[in-house]
Amino acid sequence: MQPAKPLFSHRPYWARRFGPAPFLPMSRAEMAALGWDRCDVILVTGDAYIDHPSFGMALVGRLLEAQGFRVGIISQPDWTSAEPFRALGRPNLYFGVTAGNMDSMVNRYTADRRIRSDDAYTPNGEPHKRPDRAVTVYAQRCREAYKDVNVVIGGIEASLRRIAHYDYWSDKVRRSVLLDAKADLLLYGNAERALVELTHRLAAGESIEAIRDLRGSAFMVPHGWKPAEGWQELDSLAMDTPGRVDRHPDPYAAGPTPQGEGGQGAQPLRYLLRDQRLAAIHAARAHTVVRLPAFEQVEKNPVLYAHASRVFHLESNPGNARALVQAHGDRDLWLNPPPIPLSTPEMDAVYDLPYARAPHPAYGDAKIPAWEMIRFSVNIMRGCFGGCTFCSITEHEGRVIQSRSEESILREIEAIRDKTPGFTGVISDLGGPTANMYRLACKDAKIEAACRRLSCVFPDVCDNMSTDHGPLIRLYRKARALPGIKKVLIGSGVRYDLAVKSPEYVKELVTHHVGGYLKIAPEHTEEGPLAHMMKPGIGSYERFRQLFEKYSKDAGKEQYLIPYFIAAHPGTTLEDMLNLALWLKRNRFRPDQVQTFLPTPMALATAMYHSELNPLKKVLRGGRAVPVTRQGRVRKLHKAFLRYHDPDNWPLLREALKDMGREDLIGNGKHHLIPSFQPAGTGRRPNAASRMEPVKQGRAAESRQRPDARPARGTAPSRAGAPPAPGGQGRRGSRAKPR
Repeated sequence: MQPAKPLFSHRPYWARRFGPAPFLPMSRAEMAALGWDRCDVILVTGDAYIDHPSFGMALVGRLLEAQGFRVGIISQPDWTSAEPFRALGRPNLYFGVTAGNMDSMVNRYTADRRIRSDDAYTPNGEPHKRPDRAVTVYAQRCREAYKDVNVVIGGIEASLRRIAHYDYWSDKVRRSVLLDAKADLLLYGNAERALVELTHRLAAGESIEAIRDLRGSAFMVPHGWKPAEGWQELDSLAMDTPGRVDRHPDPYAAGPTPQGEGGQGAQPLRYLLRDQRLAAIHAARAHTVVRLPAFEQVEKNPVLYAHASRVFHLESNPGNARALVQAHGDRDLWLNPPPIPLSTPEMDAVYDLPYARAPHPAYGDAKIPAWEMIRFSVNIMRGCFGGCTFCSITEHEGRVIQSRSEESILREIEAIRDKTPGFTGVISDLGGPTANMYRLACKDAKIEAACRRLSCVFPDVCDNMSTDHGPLIRLYRKARALPGIKKVLIGSGVRYDLAVKSPEYVKELVTHHVGGYLKIAPEHTEEGPLAHMMKPGIGSYERFRQLFEKYSKDAGKEQYLIPYFIAAHPGTTLEDMLNLALWLKRNRFRPDQVQTFLPTPMALATAMYHSELNPLKKVLRGGRAVPVTRQGRVRKLHKAFLRYHDPDNWPLLREALKDMGREDLIGNGKHHLIPSFQPAGTGRRPNAASRMEPVKQGRAAESRQRPDARPARGTAPSRAGAPPAPGGQGRRGSRAKPR
C-alpha cells in the first residue's frame, strides 16, 4: 500500500482560478453566477446543505474546492424520479453520494422500528425528506440520470454497510451496500485523503476501474483477483478458528461446495497447527488479504457472522490492518486497509477552509434543528479509542485521535464571535465524539501501530495510553480568555474513567465549564451488561461523582450529573435492569428520556444481538449464549425499569416483579421500588391477548418486530444515531433529573 501523501500536496486543478464560492451552488443559476458551465463533482446528500465543517458534505465540498474542483450540491432531492438528479447537469468526474450525517434508517426509525416524527437535518425539522437506505436509492437515481457517469458512495451509511451486515430494520443479513447501490467505488471512514487523490487521478484521465490502491476504499472485483503478484490470501477461519460452525464438510472435497447449508462458494474449513497459523499471521501484512466467510455463509450462519465481525474489528488499526475480501456470489468485495489519520496541520487546514458557517440561503428563515444545536460549538478532535460495542464512531472515524491545534480552534471561536448571527458570548461545546480525548494517544507510536486491542480503556485504561489532560486544560483557559467570550461550556460526553486520572482536569471542568448539568455515560451498573458494552465498572463513575461534587462545592455551585443508561443491550437480563432501577432509586435519579439499544450495522453489539454470541472472545458454537432482548414487550419492560417512577409503567413492573419472585419490592415504603396503589388515570390495563406471561429471554422465546408507521415520541436512538455530533454520527441520550 502506498504511503500517505500529504493532503494539500497535489497540484491544484485548473478550475481553481474561479476562486471559492460564497456557497457551493445548488442550482444552474448559481453556477452561471460563478461563471461555471459544468460541475466537476456533484455531491448528493440526504441532509440540508449547511456550509459548516460539522456537516460532511460541506467539509468534503470545500476540501475539493480548495483542490481546484467545481463542486455542486444536490440536497434532499425527490428520489421518486431521476430528473432532480439532473438539476446541475452531468458532472465531469463523478457523483459523490451520501445519506448525510446519519444512517438513513437510524434517522427515520426509532429503536422500536417506528417512524420518527421529525428530522433534525431538515428545514423546520420536517420528516420524510429522505428515503429508506438513502445511499442505495440516490446512487441508483444518479445512474439513471447519466448512465456513463462514475458514482462514488461514502459517509456513515456507506461506511457501516461496507461488508455483509445485519440490518435491524429488515431483520436479516444484507449484502454490501456497494452492490445494491451499483456504485463504482465506496470510500469509508474519514475519507478526505482518499477522496482528494481519487479526484485528481480521475481528472488526470485515469479510469475509476483502475484505481484499486486507495486506503479506505472498497470495490467489487472478479473472484480471486489480486492487486499484483506476490500477494497471499489468508483464510480468516485459519487465523481465528471458530469451534464447530456447521456439520463437518468433506475435507477431501475439491473446490467450492454446492449452494446449500454452507452457501455458494463455501470452502472446506482448514484446521492448521498453531505454528502454521502464527507463521501466516506474521507474514508480510502489506501484501496479505484476509478472506472473510462469504455473504452466502454469514447470511445463514450466525456463528460465522459473529466470527466475521470479530475478524473485521481486529483488522481496524491503520498501523497493522490487512486488506479484507468477502465473496458475494461469483464476485469478491475487496476492502483496502483503513485510511491513514490526518495530521494536526492537515486537520487545521481542513477546518480553516472558507466555510460560510450558515445554511444555504435557499432555506430562507427556516430553522434546521441540527444547525441550531451546533452553531456555537467547535469540533476539536475526531475518533474514539473507547471501543464501546454499541457505538459506531469507532467503525467510522477510527480509534486514533486526530486533534486540531490550539491556534486553529481559537480562530474558529473568534469566527463564531465575529460572524455568526445571534451569538451571545457563550460557546456551547468544545468537543467531539468525546469531550476529553483531545491530544490523547499511545505513548509509543510503534506500540500503537502494532496494537490490536479493540479498546484502549477496557477493562482498564492501558498503561501505554497517555492520560495527560494538560493540553485540554490549557485550551479551555485560552478559549474563555478570548475577548467577547463570556462562557465556554462542554456539551460533549465526558469519558469519566479518563477524567479521574487527572483531578486537575475535573476541577477545571467543574469550576468553569459546566452550565448546571454535565452529561456522563455509565450506561449500566451491572458487570454483565458493562462487559458486553466494553464499559468501565460503576466504581469509576462513583470516583468521578465524588470529584464532581467536591469541586462543585468548592466553587460554590449547585451542579448535577446527567447520566445516560441503555435498556435492552445484549448481555442484559431482567435482574440486571432491576438492579439498575434499585441503584437509580437509591441515588435519587429519575431518568426522563431513556434509550433503548438500537442495533446499528457492523457494531459488535449488533453481532451479539444477531448471533447471541460474543465476538469480543473467540467465537465458539456451544459457548455461553449472550442474553438478547428482542420481544417488544420485554424491551418495554427494560425501559420501564429505567423509568420506575412513571405511574404508567407500574402495572407492567408489578407483573414482572411477581414473576421474578420480588413482590417484596412492591409497596408504599421507602425501600420499595414501586407502590402497590395505582393513581387514577395512569397505567394501561393489558388486554387478554397482551397480558404478560412469565418473561423469558432468547431467540426461541421471542418474536421479532417489524417496522410500522406509527410515530413515536420520547425514545432516543442509540449512540450511532443521534443528531448531531460535530463531524460525525453521534448520540442523543437520556436525561436524568435529580429529585
